[in-house]
Amino acid sequence: MGLNLAQKIIKAHLVSGEFKAGSEISVRIDQTLTQDSTGTMAYLQFEAMGIDRVKTKKSVAYIDHNTLQSGFENADDHKYIQTVASKYGIYFSKPGNGICHQVHLERFGVPGMTLLGSDSHTPTGGGIGMLAIGAGGLDVAVAMGGGAYHIMMPKVCRINLTGQLPAWVAAKDIILEVLRILSVKGGVGKIIEYAGDALAGLTVPERATITNMGAELGATTSIFPSDEITREFMRAQGREADWKELGPDTDAQYDEEITIDLSGLAPMAAKPHSPDNVDTIENIGPIKVDQVAIGSCTNSSYMDMMKVAAILKGKTVATDVSFVISPGSKQVLTMLSQNGALADMVDAGARILESACGPCIGMGQSPKTDAVSLRTFNRNFEGRSGTVSAQVYLVSPEVAAASAITGILTDPRTLGGAPAVTQPKQFLINDNLIVAPAENGAQVQVVRGPNIKPFPVGKALANTVSGKALIKVSDNITTDHIMPSNAKLLPYRSNVPYLSEFCLVPCDPDFPKHAKCHQGGFIIGGNNYGQGSSREHAALAPLYLGVKGVIAKSFARIHAANLVNSGILPMTFVNAADYDDIGKFDELVIDDARRQVKESDVITVKNATTGKEFTVSISLSPRQKAMILAGGLINYTKENAGGGN
Repeated sequence: MGLNLAQKIIKAHLVSGEFKAGSEISVRIDQTLTQDSTGTMAYLQFEAMGIDRVKTKKSVAYIDHNTLQSGFENADDHKYIQTVASKYGIYFSKPGNGICHQVHLERFGVPGMTLLGSDSHTPTGGGIGMLAIGAGGLDVAVAMGGGAYHIMMPKVCRINLTGQLPAWVAAKDIILEVLRILSVKGGVGKIIEYAGDALAGLTVPERATITNMGAELGATTSIFPSDEITREFMRAQGREADWKELGPDTDAQYDEEITIDLSGLAPMAAKPHSPDNVDTIENIGPIKVDQVAIGSCTNSSYMDMMKVAAILKGKTVATDVSFVISPGSKQVLTMLSQNGALADMVDAGARILESACGPCIGMGQSPKTDAVSLRTFNRNFEGRSGTVSAQVYLVSPEVAAASAITGILTDPRTLGGAPAVTQPKQFLINDNLIVAPAENGAQVQVVRGPNIKPFPVGKALANTVSGKALIKVSDNITTDHIMPSNAKLLPYRSNVPYLSEFCLVPCDPDFPKHAKCHQGGFIIGGNNYGQGSSREHAALAPLYLGVKGVIAKSFARIHAANLVNSGILPMTFVNAADYDDIGKFDELVIDDARRQVKESDVITVKNATTGKEFTVSISLSPRQKAMILAGGLINYTKENAGGGN
């Protein structure tokens, strides 16, 4: 039996574990990336390990999230990251150099390598045939120290793309169709591997758009073969030497297969407030648009921007539309400025933002009250834009540009002939905003600002775990709900005590107060609890508030792993109906907790308020169980280093 592409890369990097779906494996990590929203915490954790130099082939620290400097906090974090990167052997991408995923694709990604990033959209690297996985900062810190990355061996789903994209239909529409078919939880426990004759017509930037938004499926990662299309892109980036051909065996086996005929697709949008709430632009109709934002790690490539410029050339943005554009990297922005495309955008009335995440992460450009905002981003969760009442639609750059001109949601097929944009034979190469680490790290002094606080560390699991049901939330609660991310809070990502005051506030404004009053307790969740960002702050803030466990109908992968890393027990209802029997502030008790966790995958929880008992499953490997018993990954690592178990 042959291997699929994902299995080939995993097998080549396998450190331990059984090579079958559902069993825990560990893999060697070649590259890591961090960004400044998660990076400060990751590097604090790395420093705590006492390792003098990173052990990876390449590690890169990017500054792309917290670029608004309205106070000292962001600038201090950036200085900390730059000095710690220089000391420990990490390349540093300065503010203005671009969004981590766009820059990494351009300048660092290598087909066949493993990439672990402290950002959920790290799978963008799958567009060039990398096995690129998003994870919590602590997992990335361990990988930088030479430790393997542990994960349950995913199933592999092949999506066969056939036919050819019609005019005005984009790669964004392909991934929106995948989301429509599978939903935001349809990729959990899976790697999405793309195949089919249509791949010959998809450029690397288009492939990267698709793998980027695979994160919204809940997938472990997504991947395309490395072929002549990949080679052409890497040659244009001056990195052809890093290319190699990679693909599945002809007799490769898959756990699931889906076929999508691209010729039958139409321009689409994800309607509020979920990336899988997908319909065609034609069906949605010509609704009035208040804001259009083009950019993000999903759609900010040179080719995306050139299509937008071609649509805008000689036109004027509608009177009532606020229109912003964020090129994805300095490379993209410089090339646009040199060839005149930037002038076409500005002339049409676009506001040009810096090459950073910007509005996608809630860092500025919040829409007006009750606005309809079209965004070429990857998430449209309620309130993520910074305006709770806004209606955010996720669309392609083509739909966004057309709608900016007309002032209404517009099917671009009504504009006539589509712009013809080709990949340049050679991209402009200037890496002067990438700083190499010091040769002698011992001579570098790490600079820590006053906003950088120690991170919380869990405690060993008690024999009796008890506490109130502090909150009860519904399905698809995101990490934006658990630990909000906006321009006011992002500067405090290195200050968990301050952040904790906002934990789960979008769901219950009094949650932090209740958690402190009752000295912690439990969170009760619905399906897909913790979807979205990889931010481990969504585990660290509850840990700081004394949360002992989360009982949900199901979990998103990264968040469940972050809970375990923090020593918080993630538990799943065996009988989903038991969710209904728990009331807010019910007293929940797990007796003989250490034995139950050690010896079984199903444990009993008593509701002392109602007198009822119910069972929950803990889908944990033996290693993860040991981590929970120890109080998290840091304690577990220390115990093992000292000969404990």
